[in-house]
Amino acid sequence: MNILEEFNSEEVYTRYAVDEKPADDSFTMHVHERCEIYCFVSGEAEYLVEGTRYPLKAGSVLIMRPAESHKPKILGSGKYERYAVNFSLSFVERLDPRRILMSPFFERPLGRGNLYGAPELGGEVLRLFGKMCRGGKGYERQLEISTRLFLLLEMIYKSYLKRGTAEYAPPTELSEQLVTYVNNHIFEELSIPMLAENFFLSASQFGRVFRQATGATPWEYIIIKRLTAAREKIRCGEPAGIAAESCGFSDYSAFYRAYVKRFGCSPKDDMK
Repeated sequence: MNILEEFNSEEVYTRYAVDEKPADDSFTMHVHERCEIYCFVSGEAEYLVEGTRYPLKAGSVLIMRPAESHKPKILGSGKYERYAVNFSLSFVERLDPRRILMSPFFERPLGRGNLYGAPELGGEVLRLFGKMCRGGKGYERQLEISTRLFLLLEMIYKSYLKRGTAEYAPPTELSEQLVTYVNNHIFEELSIPMLAENFFLSASQFGRVFRQATGATPWEYIIIKRLTAAREKIRCGEPAGIAAESCGFSDYSAFYRAYVKRFGCSPKDDMK
C-alpha cells in the first residue's frame, strides 16, 4: 500500500493512498477493530465484503463495522486511488451517546448494504474525503477531520433511512451463503471437510469458492475472526483463557502463538 498522506490520533486514523501499478495479490483480506469508511477515487477494482462483491465507481463509499472482513480486488493495471477513515465508537459517542449515527454500521447483516453511491450521498463525497484525508497538521487538522466526519456520518445515516429492506435480504449467491454460514458458526468446532459437506462440495471446491469470495482461505478467515473477537473480550476484562475458549480455541498455547503473531503483543499486554 502506497500511503501518500495519513493522520493518526487515539480515536481517528485517515489515509490517502495511491498505487500506480497495483497487483491484486498485494491486497489481502483484513478486518479492523474500529469502524471504517472507504472512498474509491479511481482505478479498475471491486470490493469484497464478507463474500459480497461491490462494483466501484468514482465516489463509491463503503462502510465496515469492526471485524467485518473486506478486501479490494484489482481488475486492471490502472492507478488505484482511494481514501479511508477509521474511527472508534468512543469518538462518536461523545456527540452521539445513543449511537444513532452508527445504525448503518451495526443494524444490518454482515456484508449487506455496505455500498453507498456518490449520488446517493449528495455528490460531495470526494471533496469531503479530500478535506479529511489531505493537507494540514496538528489541532487544526484534527478539528477538520472531526467536523467533516460527523457530517459524513449524518449523510450516510440519512441515506440508510431511505433504503428499503431489499438491501439486507439474505444472500442468494453460493459464495455469500458459505461466508454467512461460517460466520454463524464461527466459534463452534469447525473443519473444512465438515463445512464443505454441508454444501455438498468437496473440500477443495469449498476452499476455492470461499477464497474467491473473501480473499482468504477458510481457515485463515476463521482464525482472524476468532482472534479479533477474543482480543475485544480480553480488552473488556475477560481472562485470556476464558476468552480463547469462548472464541473457539481449544488449545491455549496455539491461541497464544497466533495472538502474538497477529497483534504483536501478548494477551496479558492487552489486558493492561
